Amino acid sequence: MVNRIFFACLLLSLYSAASSLSCRWLEHKFTQYSENYLELLDTMANNSTNTTEDAEVEVAFPHDLYTQASKASAGDRLGFIVQILEQMVVLFEEPHNSTSWEENTVENFLNVVSQQADGLRSCIGSHSHKKKNRKLHMYFKRLSSHILEQMDHSAEAWELIRRETKIHLFRADQLASSLLTTN
Repeated sequence: MVNRIFFACLLLSLYSAASSLSCRWLEHKFTQYSENYLELLDTMANNSTNTTEDAEVEVAFPHDLYTQASKASAGDRLGFIVQILEQMVVLFEEPHNSTSWEENTVENFLNVVSQQADGLRSCIGSHSHKKKNRKLHMYFKRLSSHILEQMDHSAEAWELIRRETKIHLFRADQLASSLLTTN
């Protein structure tokens, strides 16, 4: 009897380990939503002043966090990507009146990013719900305070944020793609 229970538990754990990378959203929707939000970001650039020459404020890109995430488990990588997307939504909800961005474009961008985060969150399930990455959270706080607030939410500040966001989205896409290629 104990052997049967042990065998059943073993099979269940092997199945869940093998299926942890299997995610319909990641396999079927991720690329579509990714292309959509990158296109919306490019549209925002086309409606922007694109001048950041006077920008003296800089926040170092967290390359080390991406390196750590690339070595993490599939669930932790997805959790990291979800946190990036959630932090972007919070950042882009700040006042952007000084930009020439169409409000509809910004709303669409936020909706697509939120839907992507929700879809990826469904892939994580309950087995990888650990604490948020504090360093990543602090990085986005610094973007808000050191760039947006210090530059009075100017169009130039938002262009810096838009460019930084695009780099994050590319890096997040690379992390997600690595999960697909290991399947």
